[in-house]
Amino acid sequence: MILTVTLNTAVDITYRVRALTPHASHRVTEVAERPGGKGLNVARVLAALGHEVTVTGFTGGATGRALREQLAHTPGVVDALVPVGGATRRTIAVVDETTGDTTQLNEPGPTVSPAEWSAFQEAYGELLRSASAVALCGSLPPGVPVGAYAGLVRAARARAVPVLLDTSGEPLRRGVAARPDIVKPNAEELAELTGSHEPWQATRDARRRGAHTVVASLGAEGLLAVNAEGRWRATPPRQVRGNPTGAGDSAVAGLMSGLVDHLPWPQRLARAVALSAATVLSPVAGEFDRRTYEELLDRVAVTGDATAA
Repeated sequence: MILTVTLNTAVDITYRVRALTPHASHRVTEVAERPGGKGLNVARVLAALGHEVTVTGFTGGATGRALREQLAHTPGVVDALVPVGGATRRTIAVVDETTGDTTQLNEPGPTVSPAEWSAFQEAYGELLRSASAVALCGSLPPGVPVGAYAGLVRAARARAVPVLLDTSGEPLRRGVAARPDIVKPNAEELAELTGSHEPWQATRDARRRGAHTVVASLGAEGLLAVNAEGRWRATPPRQVRGNPTGAGDSAVAGLMSGLVDHLPWPQRLARAVALSAATVLSPVAGEFDRRTYEELLDRVAVTGDATAA
């Protein structure tokens, strides 16, 4: 079982408009609503790939009940979310059909009490007993300690469960120091962590801070990866236009899938890049266009040096 952790779950609402114009009224042409938050997006992609997935994190209020009802209809995903008194947040994505650009509005999430945080840690420890790998994903809701991910990384490592961390800012900095097996920042998060805007240098610097493997997402330009075995770059054979929301989460799903399938790193990266690109053609996060994925998978270019760290 793969475990995904989404401490700041959400109901993702996607609006499509013909053209997004500031200060104007818009007619929405299409609405989609899904359980969201980075780890839930990762879980849906993993389930679509045929993996057994359990999701945990916090949920509460009317929005949380709606999220769990929708999640109950997601094949292959087991709900182990922990209830809180506050209301689960919503995220709003507005897709401009003319330009293909997406504008994202993210609510902060419920305030988590110390007792609720303790209850989650206890539930997380129990779930680790049957987990083959764990992905820690997304932002922290108010009330959760900034070093929360560092503690969750250490708990997973204490049970010899491989752990991937995908977050940003101070939670990323502290989490990296706990030595996760994989971290997956994007270029902006990587620069904030290391102070370097040169991707290879920043990736190496991030690894020296504690992560065993650093996989840097460069958007449409693919992925970089550095670990003790070497370094690689994976790029899609062509760029696809569409909604990039969730593309990074699909890349995480590809890395987790490759991890539990024991694939060599070049194949893991190819899977992650193909899934990420195929997600851009999906109308909502947590889904991917399977035909595009299968077409791209064998055509992702992976170059690298298996001896350079």
